[in-house]
Amino acid sequence: MLFITPSEALSQTAAIIRQHRIRQNLTQEDLAHKSGVAPATLRKFERTGLIALESFFKLAAALGLLENILTAIAPKDEYESLDEMMKENKKQNRLRVRPSKKS
Repeated sequence: MLFITPSEALSQTAAIIRQHRIRQNLTQEDLAHKSGVAPATLRKFERTGLIALESFFKLAAALGLLENILTAIAPKDEYESLDEMMKENKKQNRLRVRPSKKS
């Protein structure tokens, strides 16, 4: 399993979005216009990784990445092992028991 900090994830996400922008031959101004995100917001995002979620989704949509992102974060329907399935089922079947009131 790969361990990454939120700060590293922000930087990597910004770099990935920048790579997609460049591969599509878009300048920052082009992508800002196409997505409806302010150019200054896009510049700051590419530099720092910081951006509002709605603006991030606008950029992703403009680059044709939004469905991929949603698919990546969706719960898995398939399990990689029987242990994984059993653990998931145990989580779903847990019930909270309230202490009984003594008379």
